[in-house]
Amino acid sequence: MDKIKLLGKTLTELQEIVLELGLPKFNAKQIAQWLYKHNVSDIDEMTNLSKKARERMSEKYEVGAYTHTNVQTSVDGTKKYLFPTMKDQFIESAYIPDRDRATLCVSSQVGCKMGCLFCMTARQGFMGHLTSGDIVNQVRSLPEREKLTNIVYMGMGEPLDNLEEVLKSIEIFTSDYGYAMSPRRITLSTIGLVPAMQEFLDRSEAHLAISLHSPFEQERKQLMPIESVYSLHSVIDTVKKFDFGRQRRVSFEYIMFDGVNDSPRHARELIKLLGDMRCRINLIKFHPIPDSPLKGCSREKMEAFENILKAKGVMTTIRSSRGEDIFAACGLLSTKERSKKR
Repeated sequence: MDKIKLLGKTLTELQEIVLELGLPKFNAKQIAQWLYKHNVSDIDEMTNLSKKARERMSEKYEVGAYTHTNVQTSVDGTKKYLFPTMKDQFIESAYIPDRDRATLCVSSQVGCKMGCLFCMTARQGFMGHLTSGDIVNQVRSLPEREKLTNIVYMGMGEPLDNLEEVLKSIEIFTSDYGYAMSPRRITLSTIGLVPAMQEFLDRSEAHLAISLHSPFEQERKQLMPIESVYSLHSVIDTVKKFDFGRQRRVSFEYIMFDGVNDSPRHARELIKLLGDMRCRINLIKFHPIPDSPLKGCSREKMEAFENILKAKGVMTTIRSSRGEDIFAACGLLSTKERSKKR
């Protein structure tokens, strides 16, 4: 029988485990420190637990950390790590160094249900949710972990479709017993699952990024089927009602497609939609995926679009493209690896 993995367990869950094993409750905090401060790979390395306690734990539990099976390195320093998960399935994490910042883009699901037209991961279909341990492992097993300053949930999958495991991982990243990161160093990106988005806002302090991609609902529906379930206006209304305070922020991701959503008309509608909000719009170059009808627009068009927004006081940034020489689009590397396995 497979052993239960300790990595990804919250302090509350570890307390339940030690009590079940008949161990003192304070052992839970010691185990958390070994997992998240000292990054041990084996229960036997938890040397301030008695030998008997370690033996008892090892009968049913293991640390559960695992390393990547492949890495691709870009000329700009970006690295894509491939991690095995489930049977013959893979997830990707992207490490992005940038002067005094180093960001890890983590995955939250194997494949995705959401069917966005521009997304390679969506083409894989949905294979399963990652556990909190699978999410935490992407940070724990990162060779550059000590340099890491930021985490973004922008990899494979829709994070809010796996809400509980994602929230557990955020707790571990931000808690004193875990990695003790500031929640202001963490951003979660969603296409806008409204009830889960509201719960995320209420139960965490991390930043929120919303995939927008068109201010017109009919156009957005063609790019993102979720529009038929949770309309863009219901997403915006939910965000407008929430008090973000001065430290927490919301941003909108806007991939620019040539001849689809890059006109002055789109920019003006964005101003109407978001002009009275304290937010940022990130304009993103489209990384092509095979057999897609969509194409990225030129830098000149992106700058013209940016200028229209900025002229009306909307904070706008053209996000730098990274890793274009190493399967930049999320899902390409894992799709290739799955094909090799088959």
